[in-house]
Amino acid sequence: MFALVDCNNFYASCERVFQPQFNNVPVGILSNNDGCFISRSDEAKELGLPMGAPEFKYRQFCKENGIKVFSSNYPLYGDMSSRVMNILGTFTPEMEVYSVDEAFLKFDGFKNHDFDAYGREIQRMIQKCTGIPISIGVAPTKGLAKVANKIAKKLKSRTGGVYLIDSEERRIKALKWTKIESVWGIGRGNQKRLQTKNIKTAYDFTQLSDEWVKKQMAIIGLRLKKDLEGIPTLDLDDDAREKKAIATTRSFESTYSDIENIKERISTFATSCAEKLRSQGSSCNYLVVLLRSDRHKKDEPQDRSSLIITLPYATDSSFTISNYAVKAAISIFRPGIKYKRAGVILSGLVPTNERQLDLFLSENPKHHKIMEVMDGINNKYGGYKMKIANQDLKRTWKMRQEHLSPKYTTNINDIIKVK
Repeated sequence: MFALVDCNNFYASCERVFQPQFNNVPVGILSNNDGCFISRSDEAKELGLPMGAPEFKYRQFCKENGIKVFSSNYPLYGDMSSRVMNILGTFTPEMEVYSVDEAFLKFDGFKNHDFDAYGREIQRMIQKCTGIPISIGVAPTKGLAKVANKIAKKLKSRTGGVYLIDSEERRIKALKWTKIESVWGIGRGNQKRLQTKNIKTAYDFTQLSDEWVKKQMAIIGLRLKKDLEGIPTLDLDDDAREKKAIATTRSFESTYSDIENIKERISTFATSCAEKLRSQGSSCNYLVVLLRSDRHKKDEPQDRSSLIITLPYATDSSFTISNYAVKAAISIFRPGIKYKRAGVILSGLVPTNERQLDLFLSENPKHHKIMEVMDGINNKYGGYKMKIANQDLKRTWKMRQEHLSPKYTTNINDIIKVK
């Protein structure tokens, strides 16, 4: 059996744990630089606050409807996620952390187990130890566990937040209740294909022939179909924690139309990516540089440029990655454009100790030792005490966070004092 554990409105719930006065108040969480809403409590959803709504457009709406707005507090959310996942790991040794607020659990060897009671014990323990409300769906496959989780969450008053698909009758009933666009793994392209076959529910999807599904949706679609039929084909992803690509994309605190500021920002983003790369023991073969103007200012010239660079060898060096990223930025930069956002993406990741060597091109061997020293000092003292020379030594990245809550669990100065 599999279980999908999902934290309800996770970012909003994290804020409420330490500020319970907002438990029944509509809450909205903003993205980087207070750009748009990326998380909403159930109360805010009922009021009509859309996902991804720009903050400046809905500022008055939030005031009129009493919606409490928070800036993203990622240190807090990351720490609370880690606490939840650590507790889940005590209930079974087989777990896949699917996202910051979701995890799959696999119950091998749990014969004749009362999974409904076990799910409620997991729910009780997470609530007691972290204060985070969760929904749990339990089923014979990962695909059905996703469906069960959605039922547990949507019909909370009837399920109590835990739903078990343990019979053929429940499986069919759950699939008939689930709309095809809500099925895990069905993207927009496949939705259109299925609509031409008049497929409206997950149950309709399972009635299609294997041949048609494999031809139209490839082997991944066929595996999903079998999973929904109750035949396990999707197992836990052992490599779920290892990223397939690493990105740093951010909005600037103001618009930039000069190449020097753009170069400095790109270098900083590239260095940040390289540090993440080294932390997971990987090297990259490709990098992508993005430059974006402010799309909300439609009366000004717009530009959305990007460039893919194939590196001469796999690397994790901040020097090499920054150097190529800056060259790419210079190549796509357009004078006269006011740029508001930029990004660096590293892909083609391989384990550093397994990267392909070249007879004629190779990394400067000094880079490895320098990176070790830089990472060690920055990890020890924090705040990027050491930077490479094309970064602004006096400049630290600071997002616009006008509604930021304290870092209750990660900053000693923000810990709640009990009187």
